Amino acid sequence: MAKTAGFDGILIDMEHSSFDLDTTSQLCMAALYAGITPIVRVPSKDQFFISRVLDGGALGVIVPYIRSVQDAKDVVAAAKFQPQGHRSSTNGLPHFQFRSIPAKNSNPVVNANTLVIPMVETLEAVEIVEELAALDGVDSLLIGSNDMTAEMGIPGQYEDPRFTEVFQKTIDACNKHGKWVGVGGLHARLDLVEKFCTMGARWVMAATDGPLLLGGATKRASEMSELSQRVKNTVPMATKTNGVSVEVNGSKVASTVAVQEIHAQANGLVQ
Repeated sequence: MAKTAGFDGILIDMEHSSFDLDTTSQLCMAALYAGITPIVRVPSKDQFFISRVLDGGALGVIVPYIRSVQDAKDVVAAAKFQPQGHRSSTNGLPHFQFRSIPAKNSNPVVNANTLVIPMVETLEAVEIVEELAALDGVDSLLIGSNDMTAEMGIPGQYEDPRFTEVFQKTIDACNKHGKWVGVGGLHARLDLVEKFCTMGARWVMAATDGPLLLGGATKRASEMSELSQRVKNTVPMATKTNGVSVEVNGSKVASTVAVQEIHAQANGLVQ
């Protein structure tokens, strides 16, 4: 659906969900076969998560709570094969449709196509943002708006000039070193997304599945409610059905009494 809708990639979030490695890998493989880029936000910089989600089909990792240059170096080491990093070599990757390809051929291709994206969402990361942007193997920096403003003592105050300064500082650092800045956590504030993109941010976490589903479902429920009201006085009541009046216009498909009778009969069958 994401591919058909026109999105460039999907974010599979292990930090703020109950997804395990199996579920994450299944989603990554589905994305690969659909032709859309799967990127995983891992719950920590632990090599256990980074290397395994990449082995499972991810084409990039987003890593939260970077607090030092060494943190970012550890991420690169876990995500990249030698000589860029120390990721353990394997074969039969889903990226190559599980074919066995010599590591001397496959590893450079995987390295070149694996995005490494540390997050700027701590005070420490802001202080060293130019060093982070300068690191070989780091492709982009993602600003986590919610945690960043919380750490600054201004949770959710996205229009605060101090938060804008974080974006400006990060954008300047990335421009200097040929890296991209991403906007995270602001999908409900397209005005601010546009502001930061105008300043130089290059990509955006555009939406999350929950609000998308809720928004679509709410819109359809509202449309059906309005339809029901329009036809309410134009359709007569149906005759008795099993002794219970049921409206034909859809506003009352079955009465409480009818539902209770069905449940009672079902309970009798179970007994």
